Amino acid sequence: MAFNPAEARRDEEKTSPLSQIPTADEPKPDALTERLNTDDSEGQYSRLAEKDSVGKKILQEAEVYDQLGFGFPTWKKWGILTVVFLVQVSMNFNTSLYSNAIGGISKEFSVSEQAARVGAAVFLVTYAFGCELWAPWSEEIGRVPVIQASLFLVNVFQIPVAIAPNFATIIAGRALGGISSAGGSVTLGMVADMWDADTQQYAVAYVVFSSVGGSVLGPIIGGFVEEYLAWRWCIWIQLIFGVAVQLLHLLCVSETRATILVDRIAKQRRKEAAKNGVELDLWGPTENKNLKDYFKWGQIMELWSRPFRMFLTEPIVLCLSLLSGFSDALIFMFLQSYGLVYRQWGFGNVALGLAFIPIGIGYLIGYISFIPAIRRNIALRATRKDGRAQFESRLWWLLYTAPCLPIGLIGFAWTSNNPQIHWIAPLIFSTVIGIANYAIYMATIDYMVAAYGPYSASATGGNGWARDFLAGVLTLPAVPFYQNIGGKNHLAYASTILFVIAFFLVAAVYIIYWKGPVLRRRSPFAQKVGAEQQKMGGKRAMSVDDPMRPGSYGSAPSSLSRNLF
Repeated sequence: MAFNPAEARRDEEKTSPLSQIPTADEPKPDALTERLNTDDSEGQYSRLAEKDSVGKKILQEAEVYDQLGFGFPTWKKWGILTVVFLVQVSMNFNTSLYSNAIGGISKEFSVSEQAARVGAAVFLVTYAFGCELWAPWSEEIGRVPVIQASLFLVNVFQIPVAIAPNFATIIAGRALGGISSAGGSVTLGMVADMWDADTQQYAVAYVVFSSVGGSVLGPIIGGFVEEYLAWRWCIWIQLIFGVAVQLLHLLCVSETRATILVDRIAKQRRKEAAKNGVELDLWGPTENKNLKDYFKWGQIMELWSRPFRMFLTEPIVLCLSLLSGFSDALIFMFLQSYGLVYRQWGFGNVALGLAFIPIGIGYLIGYISFIPAIRRNIALRATRKDGRAQFESRLWWLLYTAPCLPIGLIGFAWTSNNPQIHWIAPLIFSTVIGIANYAIYMATIDYMVAAYGPYSASATGGNGWARDFLAGVLTLPAVPFYQNIGGKNHLAYASTILFVIAFFLVAAVYIIYWKGPVLRRRSPFAQKVGAEQQKMGGKRAMSVDDPMRPGSYGSAPSSLSRNLF
């Protein structure tokens, strides 16, 4: 049964001695007496409060739902999301611009270009773990402090790289910068803070576009930097952009995490009650936790393990993350061939950077193509309430766009091997690959944010981990792979191998779409979120008990979640 706040109020008024309605024989107290009466006046500040384990009344989300991020005006939601868009662009900009410094680093420190690529690889690998490690903290202490701490540390660790006296300093700085990056997991969590599952898709599409867009912005700008400036400017530009984004975030973005906002509302109500002489026993859900409680070793390990446990024990997270991760790894390897391919046509640094624009165009086409698909999804969910309409429908457009990945790779393979073919041909197929990359990332992320709601940061952290870790691991073998396979036709054969892998990867999309209900039934955390959402009448819950903790929800789905999932 859906949660009905009005019925809850009526039930409490019938059963609670603190809010009995006067009978005909009893004089009704005047407004001032009623307001100053401690017992009755507690009711005007909270009708839905429930007691916690130590007897404190906890303000319930349902009572203040419209005061949370879900109730922000549209202009405020999209204003916050636009700043978050820039934050995400800056984070992915850091991963890609370094590549244009490889030649300069190689010359200055007398290391091979292959060795210089370690700086790119180590950043991506540590970035993968940063996504996982920062995400659960944002769910506990809030999005704003976590993003601010992340941006600050990333900016700080740019400095030793920019002034590095030796190659080892560069590697250390890049590793520390990567692990300090919160990544898209936190920014996507903010989408779940402000939009319900039925209305989130436009916002998810916007944030995903910022993520993939930042990765192509780096080489486009980097081409000019590599041509006209010293390699250290690649790092200084990252720092300048990062500081500007951090200041903008600090000044323009308010907290969106529901538990933090409920805490603030409870404090404000106690303050208002105190002004009227009322000692109000009403608290937020996390007010009883001091900041130092989060830094106890057991709590730290519990928080840090949450995204990894979800990755390993939630089939939804595991399958969608691996799908997204392997597709991104294929595309990353394909991008490493750009220098080898376009030098055949005499492309210089600037032209080579501009060659990434078609991929960006592919991302834009993918983004725009999802708009009618989202409208179709919304209409379908309005008429059908079953799990397939609520979840698998989000993968529907991917069934048509995922094949762009193998098509783009095989087309690129056999147009990039012969300089007698015009260079526009492989660029066109790069656009097709861009469409597929955006579509796979968007569809998998949208599904996970819808399924995991308040804990979507931890869930999507697995997606980010798979994408960045696999891309980082493949950074070093990518160029030798393209150089040493297939002899004379090595460029074509290497991309053809990626095409074969992509073909089987796309087949997995259809299997996941078909078997989606099975995956959901075997995902205990998603089941719990679904049950809580039904209790809220379809609204997104701000938190749920971790079903992986001893004595909590467990793996057996409730009857509520069975209906939805």
